[in-house]
Amino acid sequence: MARKFFVSASVSLALLAVPVTAGQATAAVQPAQKVAAATTVYYDASGAPSFRAAIQAGVANWNNSVSNVKLQESSSGATLRYTEGNDPSGSYAETDGHGRGTIFIDYTQAQQYNQTRIAAHETGHALGLPDNYQGPCSELMSGGGPGPSCTNATPNAQEISRVNSLWANGLVAAGAIQRIYN
Repeated sequence: MARKFFVSASVSLALLAVPVTAGQATAAVQPAQKVAAATTVYYDASGAPSFRAAIQAGVANWNNSVSNVKLQESSSGATLRYTEGNDPSGSYAETDGHGRGTIFIDYTQAQQYNQTRIAAHETGHALGLPDNYQGPCSELMSGGGPGPSCTNATPNAQEISRVNSLWANGLVAAGAIQRIYN
């Protein structure tokens, strides 16, 4: 009887066969091993056309750094939206930290600070990270704390580890949406 194996998007099937030697009728097969696939967060940047390139670069920095969550642009079904405009408070994220909410990029702040850093920092909130204004420029979640000369838009090892940990089993439970100013 032939066996059929089905592989879903969330399971990687790995079969290890032991070589057959003389006298052995069958090969030993190890059970399939599960490897969790990354959770995909769909985002829509159409509400922030002035910052499209910065958003794409910030998202790419996260996608190139973490393995348990991936951000993918989609105009339909997006749970994360980017918008732009003027706000005296500056850029902010209204998010539950579970890949849902709105990221607002302020025009004035984007003239003073690196736009990719702003987009990547705010995206970090949507992935569950808090601010650390006392952090150095090498820490993405230090936001504007290091000043406008800081252009680092890449998460550091601790931030990468924290996001991978938060998303290790997917982040399905949603909390309340909170506004996080920078």
